[in-house]
Amino acid sequence: MPGELGLRLLEVGPLALRPTGLLAAAGLVTGLLVAVRAARRDGLDHAPLVRAVVVAAGAGLLGAHLVHLLAYHPEELADPWALARLGDGLSSMGGLLGGAAAMALVFRGRTPGLGRYGDALALGLAPGWALGRVGCALVRDHPGHRTAFPLAAAYPDGARHDLGTYEAVLVFVLAAVLLALRRRGAARGRLLQVLALGYGVGRFALDALRATDLPGSDPRLAGLTPAQWGCLLLVGWAAWSLRAKRPG
Repeated sequence: MPGELGLRLLEVGPLALRPTGLLAAAGLVTGLLVAVRAARRDGLDHAPLVRAVVVAAGAGLLGAHLVHLLAYHPEELADPWALARLGDGLSSMGGLLGGAAAMALVFRGRTPGLGRYGDALALGLAPGWALGRVGCALVRDHPGHRTAFPLAAAYPDGARHDLGTYEAVLVFVLAAVLLALRRRGAARGRLLQVLALGYGVGRFALDALRATDLPGSDPRLAGLTPAQWGCLLLVGWAAWSLRAKRPG
C-alpha cells in the first residue's frame, strides 16, 4: 500500500501519534459504547458483548497484520520478525474478517447467541468503522486512479480519487441507514446482514478505483484486490444469512 501522503503525525510532547491510530482507537471506543447502549435497549446483558469486542479487537489486529503480509506484501516474510511487528502493516479487510471470526467463536454455544446481539453490533460497528476511516482520509494513504472528479484529493503527482474519504462517507451513510431502520422497527434482527451487504458491495466498487500505477499499489489476484475477495465473502455471508432468516 502506498505510504501516507497527507497529514503524517500529531506531536504530543515526546510522542508522535498517528491520526490513523488515534481515530481507530476512538472508533473502537465509540462503536463499543453505541453497541452497549443498543444491547441494553434490546434487554440484553452487555457484559458478554464487551468481552467479545475486546477479543475481536485483538484478533482483528492480528488478522489485519497477517493479511497485510500474506496477501499484500509476502516479501516482508523474509524478515523472521515481521510477524511480531503488528503495527508495521495492517489490512482493514483482514482486521474486519479476523474480528468477525473471533466474535463468532466467542459467542459459539452461548445463549443468547451472536444473532441476538447482531443489531447492537451493527449499530456500533458502522460509526466506529467510519471514524477509523476518517484517519485514512486525513493521511490520504488510499490513493486511487488519477481523476478530475470534484471530490478528488491533491497528491504529489496530481489529483486522484481518495478512497479513504470515499469509504468514510460510505460507512457514515450506512450508519445513518441502520439508525433509520432501527427507529422504524424495520429489518429487526437483520441489521448486521444489511451492514455487511451494503459495505461489501460499496467497498468492492470503491476498490475498483484503487491506483495501480504507484509503488506498493495493491496486488490483483485473478483481477481483484485482496479486499474485493473479502467483500465477496461478506456479501455471500449476508445473502446466505438473510435467506436463512426468511420466514417460511
